[in-house]
Amino acid sequence: MDRVRRGLHALTRSRFFGAVSERLLISDLKQVSRYFTEPGLRAAARARVEELLTPETRVVVGHSLGSVVAYEALCAVAPAPDRGPLTLVTLGSPLGLAGLVFDRLQPVPGGWPTAVKRWTNLADRGDVVALVRELAPLFGPELQDLTVDNGSEMHSMRAYLTAAQTGTAIATGLAV
Repeated sequence: MDRVRRGLHALTRSRFFGAVSERLLISDLKQVSRYFTEPGLRAAARARVEELLTPETRVVVGHSLGSVVAYEALCAVAPAPDRGPLTLVTLGSPLGLAGLVFDRLQPVPGGWPTAVKRWTNLADRGDVVALVRELAPLFGPELQDLTVDNGSEMHSMRAYLTAAQTGTAIATGLAV
């Protein structure tokens, strides 16, 4: 499985694959395609996340495309004196996919959301959506990357949410 993951990751960086990757991978996933090609939809999704952030919010959890929306929304949110530090927990995230997601992030990719104090990223070894399991090299060494075993449900939100590592990340964020 690790060879397949490395091979797919290498393909996302190749010029040929980059030219056809949207058709092969993103266009088949209508939500992802729409998010990146419809500015109004993207703005509305980000605005909805921002709207849900209150002074009581301590942890933001994003699965799959939700991790992309959460990241972009949190990049747009300034730290507020009436809000404690935020924890971001990403599950099965495609944020590290070069050419497909990472290079399309707004603002320019690789920044740390200023309102976020702690970020934990969880990925299953076989989750092809989270092909780039380690996000710390892209977003900063403060990011904690953890590997989970979701069994045969590699990208299942339920499997991610019931993983002990997810519970620990959320509990740690709530304790701050």
